[in-house]
This record gives sequence, C-alpha cells and structure tokens, in this order.
Amino acid sequence: MIAEYEVENFLIDLKEKIKVYDLIFVEREKNQKTMAELEIFQSDCKKYILHLKVENYLKGPVKDSQYGNEYWEFGIEIKGKEIYIKLNYGQLNKPVICISFHFAEHRIKYKFKK
Repeated sequence: MIAEYEVENFLIDLKEKIKVYDLIFVEREKNQKTMAELEIFQSDCKKYILHLKVENYLKGPVKDSQYGNEYWEFGIEIKGKEIYIKLNYGQLNKPVICISFHFAEHRIKYKFKK
C-alpha cells in the first residue's frame, strides 16, 4: 500500500513538472461535457490540479499501457459535484497528461481523507 509521503512527493514533482512543461488534456467527450456543464475551461482545470492534496488521492501509480509511464487518480469537488481526475506524469521533458477530468461515475473512496 502506498504511503501518504509517497503521494505528497508525487504531487510536489507533478506540480513542478506542470510549471516547467505544462499540462495537456486528452480530448474526450466526457471531459468536455463536464467542463461545459461546470462552465470552466482547461485553464481552470489546471488550477484545480495544481491545488491537489494528499487527501484527494484515490489510486496509483498504475502502469499505463495507453500513454506509457504510470497514471494516478484523484478526486475533487467543484460546485457540489464530485470530479474524477486521472493524470499521467508523462515522458521525460514532456507535459503531464490529464486523461480524465469528468464527473465521477461512482462514489469516490479517498484513501487519506481525514
């Protein structure tokens, strides 16, 4: 089982990488629909991602056969709605990949929420 400090270290590294190499979003219909319904833009999503905390952690790292490397899963609440976020750290010297940023399809069980 992953420890809180490991999630914290991942988030520190992730946020630094986003500041240097940016964040790209996978164009998925459910991501776009969620953003439209919440009336937010990718720039807003990026701000939410940059504010993720250990308490938002769900799962990861998980080997990612589609995008390479590994992905991590988080959840947040926006305007009273639970949002599922899946992030791939990306390749060396490349942007972080936001695979999912959409309404949670199931109730989220947070590992470290106090």
